[in-house]
Amino acid sequence: MLPAERHRRITAAVNQAGTLSTEELAAGLGVSAETVRRDLAQLERRGQLNRVHGGAAALALARELTGEEAPYAERSLAQREAKVAIGRAAAALVTSGMTLVIDVGTTAVEVARALPADFRGKVATPSLLVAGELAGRQDVEVFVPGGRIRAGDLVCSGATTAGFFGDFHADLAFVGSGGIAADAGVTDFYYDEIATKRVILAHAARTFVLADSRKHGRIAPHRICDLGGCTGVITDQACDPELTAAIDRAGGSVLTA
Repeated sequence: MLPAERHRRITAAVNQAGTLSTEELAAGLGVSAETVRRDLAQLERRGQLNRVHGGAAALALARELTGEEAPYAERSLAQREAKVAIGRAAAALVTSGMTLVIDVGTTAVEVARALPADFRGKVATPSLLVAGELAGRQDVEVFVPGGRIRAGDLVCSGATTAGFFGDFHADLAFVGSGGIAADAGVTDFYYDEIATKRVILAHAARTFVLADSRKHGRIAPHRICDLGGCTGVITDQACDPELTAAIDRAGGSVLTA
């Protein structure tokens, strides 16, 4: 097998799996582990993946393992089908006349897109991307809080944002996350946005965390709440038994799209 074909297959396999060990790659390609290590070094220099201890990780996952979140454009393409499914499952909980909060992130945008065409009600969001999805709907009142804007996700944050949501009481809130784990609870990447998420959770009658399967067991740098701080989790695949049991003990539920 020519090196170019090996490199193509390695990149595709790592992107699909998230992480793969050197031994797994070597077995799949029928080459030595040393050959794979040289290939990984070349691919990392080209910016196509990241080497981690014992193997390689896809770029987005490697950022998360080091406490960084991938850029919005990159995240919007990852786990696309899963996020669409989660968005539809979240929208199925909504009835016309409700007051909603839809938080930030690529999955939150899918929730906005999935709201029924005949939905009438109020939606508050710190995300200008979510607001843009809904602003053209005739029977939907859209509220944005102001504050400092973070590039990429176009998120409002700061004291003005948190203060706005302190005065906004929702029937249902959908909160984005960077990770959800049995021991750490719900976590995310941006310190300035944690206060807003906590206020949203405290002022909504029911709250659901949006977390696709790649976030199961993952711990982002900043804690939003423990597993008892929300009504439940909406995800695309069943959680592992440890996480499921922890959510159950906390009195929450898991909705699988």
